[in-house]
Amino acid sequence: MTVVNFFKNFGKSVAKGDIWVKLSLLWTGSGYAGRKQYVRALLSTILEAMILIFSIGFAPQYISKFDNLGDVQKEAKYNPITMKNEVNDYDNSFLILLMSVIILVVWFASILWWMNNVIRAYELQKMKQNGKHINSFMEDCKDMLNHNFHKTLLTLPIIGIILFTVVPILVMVFIAFTNYDQQHLSPTHLFTWVSLDNFKRLGSFGNNAYFGYTFRKILLWTFIWSFFATATNYIGGILMALLINNKKTRAPRLWRTLFIITIAVPQFVSLLLVRNFFANHGIANAFFEGIGFTSWLKEAGFITTNYIPFLSQPGWAHVMIILINIWVGVPYQMLIATGVLMNIPSELQESARIDGATSRQVFWNITMPYMFVVTGPQLVTDFVRNINNFNVIYLLTETVYKTTNQKMANAKGAETDLLVTWLFSLTQENYNYKMASAIGIVIFIISAIFTLLAFTRVNSAEREEMFS
Repeated sequence: MTVVNFFKNFGKSVAKGDIWVKLSLLWTGSGYAGRKQYVRALLSTILEAMILIFSIGFAPQYISKFDNLGDVQKEAKYNPITMKNEVNDYDNSFLILLMSVIILVVWFASILWWMNNVIRAYELQKMKQNGKHINSFMEDCKDMLNHNFHKTLLTLPIIGIILFTVVPILVMVFIAFTNYDQQHLSPTHLFTWVSLDNFKRLGSFGNNAYFGYTFRKILLWTFIWSFFATATNYIGGILMALLINNKKTRAPRLWRTLFIITIAVPQFVSLLLVRNFFANHGIANAFFEGIGFTSWLKEAGFITTNYIPFLSQPGWAHVMIILINIWVGVPYQMLIATGVLMNIPSELQESARIDGATSRQVFWNITMPYMFVVTGPQLVTDFVRNINNFNVIYLLTETVYKTTNQKMANAKGAETDLLVTWLFSLTQENYNYKMASAIGIVIFIISAIFTLLAFTRVNSAEREEMFS
């Protein structure tokens, strides 16, 4: 049932329903009671009473302060009677926001349940008018364990998704429109709504627009990183799969096993080892210094330090991160490409060779188009995943890379940061939740737009028919 049909059915039920259906607008159990489904009527009435108690007895203390998120600051005053410092009855802005979101979600779910209850009451009316059998409560219970058992199983997961996914996301979205930061930490201090100020700071220009400047620099690097990280792994994985599966390659199982071993090692272990390997005073620098390569680079003007700044200077760090990601990511893509190559229709390649096509022509006109058709959606997914690829960037640059750009430092960012690592730094190290939430919304919008545009043009199910 679509959203439009749901509302149409509700309006039709109210308009054409009998007295029991119309009465269910006030007493949700009336539609069942009028059809002698007394147990359902009782349960529906109890649920309605619980919602009313929740809405009248609990919700007002939070929802009434939702407009300003509280106005009583936390203070400790000395009480001469008890001779102790006593804390006043203060407002907790974050608790007000969280509970208000939960209340709004409960009210929204309650409205949907109320409307569906009216529709169900009208359906019972039509069943009675047509002389159809109306299930008893026990028959409904048996149906929920048999024919509609999938609905029973999905109930708890849906509740869990609402509580642990939907509610936190909504809270994060609302925080983006507040001034919740280190100077307004709850519960010690209050924070309040600031409209679109945080988004304006991200788009600001000028000498003092630190966040706007940093946002543009990091956004550009995020796109550059996502493109090269996706393209290099995708192409490298395909080439590696072709090379290993080539008939002229000796010991293909050995080579395949060696690459799979890199997958078996946890990624964070590999990245931390590589970070130490390419540190300013790591093994790589010791080796290049020993053979005189570092001195040659310094004399040629490529570096100004006594070591090669693989992960500690802009440019060098950007290139090294992409190269290291190739080493980490190609084995995964190699396995995927191997599976796809095994499914390419052999008659296509054979007929092409019979027609005089060279190996290169077969690769560009059959192998690659087929690979792209099958792995197109996965390519889109990889690009979006790389936009949010926290592990590679954070593990390689944390404690190693320090920005010398004062504007970026003021915004707590760095040249090697992605939007997601910048967001992490703002929350975990600087408690700037307002800007982090705004950046989180921007990341979601970018990922959503790119995914929708890409998937509308990459439909592997339809295009794969060309090869069948």
